[in-house]
Amino acid sequence: MRRGTFRDGTVDYAAVGATQAPDLMQYPPERSAPAEESWRIGSGEARFAGAGEALLSWAAQRGAGLTLKDVRPASGPMYSGVSFDAEGNPTAPSRTEADQRFDADGTPFVAGGTTIRVEGRVSGLNAGGELRVIFAIEEPRRIGFALGTMGGSVVSGEESFVLDWHENDEVWFTVRAFDAPVAMMYRMLPALVRRRRRELFTRYLRAISPLYTTPA
Repeated sequence: MRRGTFRDGTVDYAAVGATQAPDLMQYPPERSAPAEESWRIGSGEARFAGAGEALLSWAAQRGAGLTLKDVRPASGPMYSGVSFDAEGNPTAPSRTEADQRFDADGTPFVAGGTTIRVEGRVSGLNAGGELRVIFAIEEPRRIGFALGTMGGSVVSGEESFVLDWHENDEVWFTVRAFDAPVAMMYRMLPALVRRRRRELFTRYLRAISPLYTTPA
């Protein structure tokens, strides 16, 4: 697992990394609404590699209709941290930090510690804000990352995007999140938080899956 250095104080929530918690849906961070969906998006190494390349070049965010602004890789040295298996047990990192990569238009790939600003709306609801990459994973059968809010968003929390290539050759895409309302309207109407999250999940799936499979 690759993880960038960052100061916890730069994000606006306390439960940093909680999207990895196995019991997120049962015990979410205080005052937040948890969400999780998994979809089978195909099978085979080529599908996994292609989806992974897309995911790490921000395809989920762009496909959701969000515009990336001011993508800033972490300054200073990076380090390799532990990753976690399906039961939440720590495992040894599978690789060391690689050189920074860029997509065709020159935007840096996802890397731990990167800060980005996104702009956009989903179903008329604000989906913009400043975000920090909390962790980034690149392993032989697992690729993903998590984004945490830093400010300027109507909610506070974290979302993770993970691709798994299972032993049965199936490739699955999982998105997990927890959102706590920040803007007054969202505090008064919590259903808007859930509506915003459902629409984001649908858009993320459409961006990563060419088949748009049925949620499991």
